[in-house]
Amino acid sequence: MTSSAPRRTVLAAALAAAAGIAAPLAQAADEPHKAAEDPAEPPATTSDAEERRPKSPVDYHAWTTAADWNGGTGKGTRVEHGARPGVRIARPAGTADYKDPHTGKTAAWEYATWTSPVHTLAVPATEAVASWNAHTPPGTWITVELHGTYSDGGSTPWYVMGRWTAGDTDADIRRTSVDDQKDGRSSISTDTFAVDDPAGGLRLASYRLRVTLHRKPGTTLTPTVWRLGAMASDLPDRFEVPASKPAQVGRELAVPRYSQEIHKGQYPEYDNGGEAWCSPTSSQMIVEYWGRKPTQQQLSWVDPAYADPQVCHAARYTFDYQYDGCGNWPFNAAYAATYRDLQGLVTRLTSLTDVERLIHAGIPVITSQSFLKTELDGAGYGTAGHLMTIIGFTKDGDVIANDPNSPDDKSVRHIYKRRQFENVWLRTKRHDANGQVKSATGGVCYLYFPAKPAPTQHRVLAELGVR
Repeated sequence: MTSSAPRRTVLAAALAAAAGIAAPLAQAADEPHKAAEDPAEPPATTSDAEERRPKSPVDYHAWTTAADWNGGTGKGTRVEHGARPGVRIARPAGTADYKDPHTGKTAAWEYATWTSPVHTLAVPATEAVASWNAHTPPGTWITVELHGTYSDGGSTPWYVMGRWTAGDTDADIRRTSVDDQKDGRSSISTDTFAVDDPAGGLRLASYRLRVTLHRKPGTTLTPTVWRLGAMASDLPDRFEVPASKPAQVGRELAVPRYSQEIHKGQYPEYDNGGEAWCSPTSSQMIVEYWGRKPTQQQLSWVDPAYADPQVCHAARYTFDYQYDGCGNWPFNAAYAATYRDLQGLVTRLTSLTDVERLIHAGIPVITSQSFLKTELDGAGYGTAGHLMTIIGFTKDGDVIANDPNSPDDKSVRHIYKRRQFENVWLRTKRHDANGQVKSATGGVCYLYFPAKPAPTQHRVLAELGVR
């Protein structure tokens, strides 16, 4: 992935294929569902060792049920009941102007807000990433914010974690992250809250999330938010991670294969295709694994000379106009959730053993990693930040990955050595080609799965802290 906008190193750096606090504004059609949601493999078993695992340094928490939404504080919202509960506008709490920094247009928007209860972290964190799932008809959008309490009792401002809408018509704002948010103790880098000086001992002890729902005045339109959550973590600085032992191996999921490289030079307005599109290309592979895809009408804007137009579509609708790229993690998860009965979120996992359990349950995992060309045999490139998808494990426990940084669709499937892959994905520090110390992703991943997971899937997700 690549971008010209400010962002922490691991997200901002280009793929080397050959080598002020923003004030909050006011305090799609789908294809038939496929059978991938009920894998034929027998359910995974939980070992005694897994039951005795130490407290995780990763805390993912979300609000998704009617009880969750009723437990928060709404101003102008109501709870939508049914198979997929959510919050939506009932009677607006007010109207406020928003000047879109990417179009220059100022418009009035009615708004309503929902604020979560305080979530206290079992392990105080140095980083947090919010993610959400919502339906936003044209002329509606949402703002997601985070307010935290520090371990010394102080508090953060309300940080904007994203202004998001599924579309980009004339009726819509441009989806965007917000730069230059900081309080001297923490700051926002595109999609990530981070304590500025973790070595000093300061941590995020708790947080609340607030979502503001916006619509054109005088209409009955409303966004509906189905999932609102955040991953918070406190990972140790490390260049090497402990090696896991292969356990549930020998399964490979039938995930479509798409190359980002065949799109090089396409649509400069969405960061020019090619190496900049690893995230939406990976997202589109998994959306289609679950049997969803854009309609022909939705793809009608794509040049018919281009192969895999759905990848172009994913790039357009994950594009962050401030980051100036398609690599915003929550925007990718939110894009996946625009398809019927799909959920998407951003979290961290702590070992390939966790991924094995998900694969065994039929859930592929999109991973973010960085490495030198010499650190991952068979890749043929180095990267300071790249997304690919784990689709299975060989009988020996090596990683089977759909790597979009491949010359064509047929060559997307790769087998990577388990130990090498695990380390480049899970470490938090690395050395670049010049020997300088850089940040690494620390096990970040996207998880996309059905709104109603199969029982085995539901259990495995719950065991990994996702509900």
